[in-house]
Amino acid sequence: MNANSRVVLDACVLANFGLCDFFLTLAETPRLYQPVWNREILDEVQRTQTGKLGWPEALSKSWREAVESAFPEALVTVQESLVSACANHEKDRHVLATAIRGHADLIVTSNLKHFPPEALKLWDVCACHPADYLITLYSLNAGVVVARLEEIARKRKRTPEEHLAFLGKSVPAFAAHLAEAVGWDLPESEAQGQCSE
Repeated sequence: MNANSRVVLDACVLANFGLCDFFLTLAETPRLYQPVWNREILDEVQRTQTGKLGWPEALSKSWREAVESAFPEALVTVQESLVSACANHEKDRHVLATAIRGHADLIVTSNLKHFPPEALKLWDVCACHPADYLITLYSLNAGVVVARLEEIARKRKRTPEEHLAFLGKSVPAFAAHLAEAVGWDLPESEAQGQCSE
């Protein structure tokens, strides 16, 4: 795994603003990986933003324009025939097809039940939880991961510990791992949480 590794970010990761912000910051130059998605993934993110999270349409549209502008190489077009050839959960076959077409060997998703290993093996693709991938990125380049987290914390007017605690609501295993590794104290209640599916 290196800076040229192509990784599909599923809608459940991109629709979580805190996770999305952190993952995309890690993909900025000097990047730790290259993000990959398709139009359907971005459409689903926008539906979640406006339908479930209460974002105004204009804000959601602005988010998408910013993401597409920052990462134009991330967008992959998949053919229906490839989607039909995938054997994972029907609603997420387009995500696996995006990995195949986009030459990505990893899908980052909190919805692992839609990506059983036996359906991915044929295509040499794996799926992992966002916390696990963040732990992997940290193990490969701890300095960059911590620096990017500190950068986001400054923009949000938080301490790094506060921002890690915020992320811990979605990726508690990563928050606990990083806090222990760098010696930060996180309130127990902040470091616990569930990643929505």
